[in-house]
Amino acid sequence: MISKLSKLCSFGKKGNKTSKHKSVGSSSSSVATTNSHHGSSPSRPLYLSNPHVNNMLVRGNFKTIVELPKYVDLNEWLAFNTFEFFNHINLFYGSITNFCTSQTCPTMSAGPGVEYTWSDSLSKKVKLPAPQYIDYMTTSIQNVLNDESIFPTKAGPDFPRELPSVVKKMFGQLFRLFAHIYHDHYDKVLCLNEEPHFNSLFAHFISFAREFDLLDKKEIQPLAELIDTMLKNGVIC
Repeated sequence: MISKLSKLCSFGKKGNKTSKHKSVGSSSSSVATTNSHHGSSPSRPLYLSNPHVNNMLVRGNFKTIVELPKYVDLNEWLAFNTFEFFNHINLFYGSITNFCTSQTCPTMSAGPGVEYTWSDSLSKKVKLPAPQYIDYMTTSIQNVLNDESIFPTKAGPDFPRELPSVVKKMFGQLFRLFAHIYHDHYDKVLCLNEEPHFNSLFAHFISFAREFDLLDKKEIQPLAELIDTMLKNGVIC
């Protein structure tokens, strides 16, 4: 089944390479300038091409979905949505994980000139293959989500004051996974007919991040054109 799917999904693969790596610590990003023109302008990415860029499950935008509901605690809302976004992006990555290997994605990249590095336990920045990087990243996030002192699940304990900053860091990490999939594996997303779901999840994610200021302008640069397009189309609020 995997070999058959591999053949079906062999079309449209871009030349961008991603870095994979896994480590215990935190992640950071570095932008390397690379000459990728070779005398001609690069083709438009699949995720920005019609009709894919407009293929969504929803009509309108996510404004009413991302707004803090009346009588709901802000920290509770942040925690709930962080958990949901983490689980949903993991499901999408799981569907294409067989195509994200150390050979296909030797670094955790997000388009030309963008490479993410991981900081190990000694705060040393290292380049990792994308699968390893994503494994470290998701494990790190899962460990925090399971920490009752940060994300309490029982009645009694309050959320810590630093929860918004913890959530913001998680959103920065999850954005990198979105960026990697869009730049390096969107052809597989199309092959599996997942693009309406994936585009909708991304628009929801960005709308929520904008509502609560969870992503910096510099962080979203690898997908800035896609975000601008969704804003113009009225999908992102």
